[in-house]
Amino acid sequence: MKIPGPDHPIAITPVQGKVSVQFNGVRVAHTDKALALKEASYPPVIYVPRSDISIEHYVRTEHRTHCPYKGDANYFSLSANGSIAENAVWTYEEAYPAVKEIEGHVAFYPDKVTFDIH
Repeated sequence: MKIPGPDHPIAITPVQGKVSVQFNGVRVAHTDKALALKEASYPPVIYVPRSDISIEHYVRTEHRTHCPYKGDANYFSLSANGSIAENAVWTYEEAYPAVKEIEGHVAFYPDKVTFDIH
């Protein structure tokens, strides 16, 4: 486990407003409790509470990845209107202490979904 610091900062802030996430024309998440995670020089990532997703569009996969700063990620594919986006969503079910706020949230690859923040 690595701790965020000046050489690799991580900041988590609430997203102002409501966030809707659509896949293939179907809303798969909607929340006013989204978080934005800004890590080092990477683009910000929006995390949505799992309680605010439409679970019927999510299919857990066997895919796993590891981030030394955040922990082990589990993945879901999205399914809607006959289309599937493999491993388009990830979640840290046991996030490391430095990013504990994202535990119980999901994040989306931005090339797989459309975000609407209002």
